[in-house]
Amino acid sequence: MTEENKNAAEQPQTAPAAKAQPAEMPSGLKFLIGRKMGMTQMFDAAGELFSVSVVQAGPCRVMYTRTPEKDGYKAVCLGFGHMTEKNVNAARMGIFKKLNMKPVRNLREFRVNDISGVQEGQVVNLTARFAAGEYVDLQGVSKGKGFAGGMKRYNFRGGPASHGASDRERAPGSIGSRRSLGRVLPGQRMAGHMGVDTVSMQKIKIIKIIPEENIMLVNGSVPGATGSLVYIIKTNKKTPKPAAANPKAKSKKAAVKAAPKKAEPAKK
Repeated sequence: MTEENKNAAEQPQTAPAAKAQPAEMPSGLKFLIGRKMGMTQMFDAAGELFSVSVVQAGPCRVMYTRTPEKDGYKAVCLGFGHMTEKNVNAARMGIFKKLNMKPVRNLREFRVNDISGVQEGQVVNLTARFAAGEYVDLQGVSKGKGFAGGMKRYNFRGGPASHGASDRERAPGSIGSRRSLGRVLPGQRMAGHMGVDTVSMQKIKIIKIIPEENIMLVNGSVPGATGSLVYIIKTNKKTPKPAAANPKAKSKKAAVKAAPKKAEPAKK
């Protein structure tokens, strides 16, 4: 062994540099893309039973941003899921190559008021955005029901089942308008295709979050079939305050209980 090789062997080997993790999107922007996994039941700490929907929320990546100077509005586009490269068109492939990442299947823009601190390639995780006890709005595409009649589609009452009207029990009834128009008005509720509509469930409570699996359990049902996409946004509806966050209410109730009762006047 030569002197140079001997010196190189004696030098300590440095460990390979760890791959830098992408930064997190600012936690003030509370929105995510998820996937409905199904429904189940669970008990909370107080022993109350809840019927919950299981949603795998994220992780997502920031694909690009929209600015008023260039696009006329402010928005953040998130990407969720993966797909093979051969199924990606050239326009989207340019976005993925710019970020040096695998092709993403689902892209969605979210309008925001402030995009300061948001950069392309940032990660969006569930635990940094939401916590148990918060309220969110969930949007998805409802299940397709195919062709449906008026009773199933719009809860029509149906016709009477007497006096020979045997074929009118599930009929919608009259659809014509007054004589002067002589036509069916646009928007008339009739039989037709049911389902595959964009449905939003507002002010849904998060019962539990499982950070290891990026799963959130929300109270009640979520639109769509198992495996369908769900868009999660912090609700702007008025939500109830936690009981511990309002100590004045407790102190007032305690004061009322502790106050001595007034003596009733003696009856004559």
